[in-house]
This record gives sequence, structure tokens and C-alpha cells, in this order.
Amino acid sequence: MKRVATAAVLVPLVLLLIFLGPAWLIALVAVFVAELALWEYLALADAAGAKTPRIATMIAVVLLFACIFRRPDFLGPVLGAFALALFILCAFRSPLKRVLPDTAYSVFGLLYIGVPLTTLPLLSEQENGPSLLLFLFFVVWAGDVAALYVGRAWGRRKLAPHISPAKTWEGSVASIAGSVLIALLLIFLAGYLARGNFGKLSSLLSFPGSMTAWLVLAAILNVAAQVGDLVESAIKRGAGVKDSGTLLPGHGGVLDRIDALLVAAPVLWYALLLQQSF
Repeated sequence: MKRVATAAVLVPLVLLLIFLGPAWLIALVAVFVAELALWEYLALADAAGAKTPRIATMIAVVLLFACIFRRPDFLGPVLGAFALALFILCAFRSPLKRVLPDTAYSVFGLLYIGVPLTTLPLLSEQENGPSLLLFLFFVVWAGDVAALYVGRAWGRRKLAPHISPAKTWEGSVASIAGSVLIALLLIFLAGYLARGNFGKLSSLLSFPGSMTAWLVLAAILNVAAQVGDLVESAIKRGAGVKDSGTLLPGHGGVLDRIDALLVAAPVLWYALLLQQSF
């Protein structure tokens, strides 16, 4: 019930942000979520034996978002500059045996949490930005729900027992099916709105191109989301903890809730860039 109650509060807020929020607000919320998730990740890193410069790393993520919001083409040089700055900081503040581990954990925080979440405001600024974000969130959420309930009811064969003992192949297949099904429903809904006389609602959803391409993309995003979930489970298992935090009742921490998005969001962004290149 805690899980359902938390989702009942968060999902409408996300939908309002997607369709009514200006680009700067979406970016601001993404920064806020990134900072919460980064704090939890750095706590996991410290539990694994590091002593990361938390404040400096969190400032770097904020500046990374500012760069993406103003000049997305500067991502590479800025990311390199922040990595070098964190390395220099750790070289002077950490014991010699911990200089490289502390630097590695900190820089990976930028790559693992900062960079993926910067793709959300980038996606929102596309011509059909709200549709892309809705597609991303619904595909990830539907796959998560399908995996949870099918895995619990019929799951027998373990997917990755050394990383996440509760996950099964049956739940994984159901997750892909759930994502493809919700994608199909969204495409049909977009077509229905486009054909009807619904005023502004007619332009609410837009999924141009082949239906098959969108369904294949939904399956790819689902696989990326499942990989993201397993990766975070590996990090937690290495740190010896069950959840990244306790901020979201029934869901654990913020990082637990967005782990799938951290891989799925950049996959969608790069798929969009690839499409635009041809």
C-alpha cells in the first residue's frame, strides 16, 4: 500500500510537469532529483570504503546541468574539466591509497547520475517533447509493474541471482511485454486524438513515423531499464545495503526509483539523435 500511495502522489505530479511545465522547471526538477540520487549514491560509495568529496561532486552536477541547459555541445569538455578538478581535489584531500578510488567514485557519479538525467530537459525541448517523456516514463513504469506482479506470481528461473535474487526470466519477459503494450496504447491514443475534434488535446500526443519502430524502441528501452535496475542492485549489493535510502515509502530511496531511467533516458536520447542523423 505504501508503494501504491507513493506512486499515486508522484505520477500525477510527473504528468503535470511533462505537459504543463516550462523547460526551465523540468531542468530544475531534474537537477533536484539528480542531487538527491547522487547523495544516496555517494553514501553507497562511502559504505564501500571510499570517502568522496560529496559537496564538490554535487556542485559539479549542478554546473553540468547549467552547461547542458545553455550549451549542450560543451558536454564533453565540461565533463572532462570536472573529472580533472575532482581528481586534483582528491589528490590533496584523500589519503594516498584512496586518491584513485575516491576520484573514480566521484567521477562515476557524474557519468552514472548527472549525464543521464541531463537528457530529460533535452528530450522535453524536442518538437514532441512531452510525448517523448510520457513514452519514456510509461514504458519504464509499465515494465516495472509487469515484472513485479508476474515475477511474484509465476517467476521460477532466476535472472541474475548473484545481483538480484528476486528477479526472474518470467518477470523480465513480462516486463518487455508490458512496455510494448503500453507503447501500443499510447500510439493508439495519439491516433484517436489526432482523428477526433478535441481542440488542444489533439496535439497532446505525437508519435510520428512507423508504429513498428516505436514498439521496437519500447522493447529496447525496457531492456535498458532492466539493465539499469540490475546495475544499481549490483552497486547496493557491493555496499552491503538493501535500499539506497528511505525517502520514498515503499520504493526505498530516490536512486532506487530512478535506476531504470538512468539507462533508459540516454538510450532514448541517443536513439533520437541517431534517427535525426539519417
